[in-house]
Amino acid sequence: MPALLAFDTSGERIHIGVAAGEAAWVAEEAGGSQASANLIPCVRQVLDRAGIGLRELDAIAYGQGPGAFTGLRAACSTAQGLAWGAGLPVLPIDTLMAVAEDARARAGARDVWVAMDARMGEIFAGRYRWSDAGWATLVAPALVTPDALAALCASHPSGWLAGSALGEHAARLQCRPEVTLDPDAGPRAHALLACARAAWARDKPLDPADAIPRYLRDKVALTIAQRKAGARSAA
Repeated sequence: MPALLAFDTSGERIHIGVAAGEAAWVAEEAGGSQASANLIPCVRQVLDRAGIGLRELDAIAYGQGPGAFTGLRAACSTAQGLAWGAGLPVLPIDTLMAVAEDARARAGARDVWVAMDARMGEIFAGRYRWSDAGWATLVAPALVTPDALAALCASHPSGWLAGSALGEHAARLQCRPEVTLDPDAGPRAHALLACARAAWARDKPLDPADAIPRYLRDKVALTIAQRKAGARSAA
């Protein structure tokens, strides 16, 4: 099995994992606006705990997104810098697939709509199905409104809806009673490492120069008028 470093900074928490053989070391730290400052020190701490140097790794995996613009940029640039310095390839990981893997590992989910809060009244969503061959993407990650996701879930039903958007938009998603909700699912380190191992076995690792984030939104803030309109609508 490969020796891998994996991390994701797409949301409010940083998730970091190192795997060597069957062993794994993981950590979680404050992300969001603190992601850029906290990521490298936390990576060093986890590598020190594992007793593994960067050059002893086979690859560096990073959460490609979708997610917060600054978080995705921090993960991608850090993966590039570390990989270039150590002469390693990189593995981009679909952040939403890592959330699906977390739901599977913790609760047995196998056909999952993932819905992560994208702020500004929108959701990063995708659908994934687990089989003996691993995860397959049934609906590629997209930026949608809660109403649009509710329609997608109704027309393409699955047994699970997982992710942070449930905390903000659960009422508007209008889930059927038989759908299992998992608002706590996230791109945790063990899930990232599982996806990284699968990517190592399935895909050709990338040169660091080819690493890119997966941005689904060009606009990162609402105008004053849009914020006021949103407040009136909520009221």
